[in-house]
Amino acid sequence: MAGKSVPFGNEPVEGVVTILKKKRDYKVCNRMAEGKRPLYAITFNFLDSRFFSLFATAGGNRVTVYDCLEGGAIGILQAYVDEDKDESFYTVCWASDNAGTPLLVASGSNGVIRIIDCSTENLLRSLLGHGDSVNELRTQSMKPSLVVSASKDESLRLWNVTTNVCILILAGAGGHRNEVLSVDFHPSDVNQIASCGMDNTIKIWNIKDFWVYVEKSFSWTDSPSTFPTKYVQFPVFNALVHSNYVDCTRWLGDFILSKSVDNEIVLWEPMFKEHGTEGVVDILQKYPVPECDIWFIKFSCDFSFNTLAIGNREGKIYVWEPQASPPNLLAK
Repeated sequence: MAGKSVPFGNEPVEGVVTILKKKRDYKVCNRMAEGKRPLYAITFNFLDSRFFSLFATAGGNRVTVYDCLEGGAIGILQAYVDEDKDESFYTVCWASDNAGTPLLVASGSNGVIRIIDCSTENLLRSLLGHGDSVNELRTQSMKPSLVVSASKDESLRLWNVTTNVCILILAGAGGHRNEVLSVDFHPSDVNQIASCGMDNTIKIWNIKDFWVYVEKSFSWTDSPSTFPTKYVQFPVFNALVHSNYVDCTRWLGDFILSKSVDNEIVLWEPMFKEHGTEGVVDILQKYPVPECDIWFIKFSCDFSFNTLAIGNREGKIYVWEPQASPPNLLAK
């Protein structure tokens, strides 16, 4: 087995987990140290109402599951340690199979995607295919068996974690020309995916023409390696909103939030053309974030997209109301 579940004892662990509680303002109500190695990702389970209080962290060769308890306390439920001591997990997301089993999907520097069954505390499978590290994983909330991965190998891959098949590879003639740093599914249109990377671009992909392969993936019973994986070589939209690396992007309805190293998050609307992928961008508003001029600082939104949070290189956290116009800074 490529990983194992271990109880937490007195061993040193990585990073720091901080819980913020809102009462007129955001204040620290609990903090738990995981040692000296950085934590790269944290994610709540928004897929299943039974597990809304659970969140997972990823850093080093460890993935840890916590529970938010009454009064701001944190309970540690499970921890998984990869057998590769040199592995560094950059990203983790929640998913589920057809039966609704809670799954954790994690990946990082070695490019191998680990699928962990939280109900049995076992590693289900390791997904191979990327030629380099995986920078981000995202789950399609309406079909939580579908997970997309963004990689340093300049590609995106769409996976079905129920049948363990790679359905689509989004790369090629019209794809990214450098590391893909971030990816997100459209919240209400299962066919649309946005991605961004070190080629300074944000691309929108539409997989409607390939949906038959997505459907086929749910009933696939042969070896995953025999699945007829398809290449999607051209996005439907290319945007140059930033002049440097774009390290985080998220859909906000039909609009897109994106961030580079310009000390701000930009909200913009893609103006699609009937022909061609080079579209016009309508900048709607910007959210200033001082001292945020280094890459791989990601932002995040709450389940209802009423709150947007981002940190900076000085350790400050800025909390915005993304749907307010003009932008409203809720807390710092």
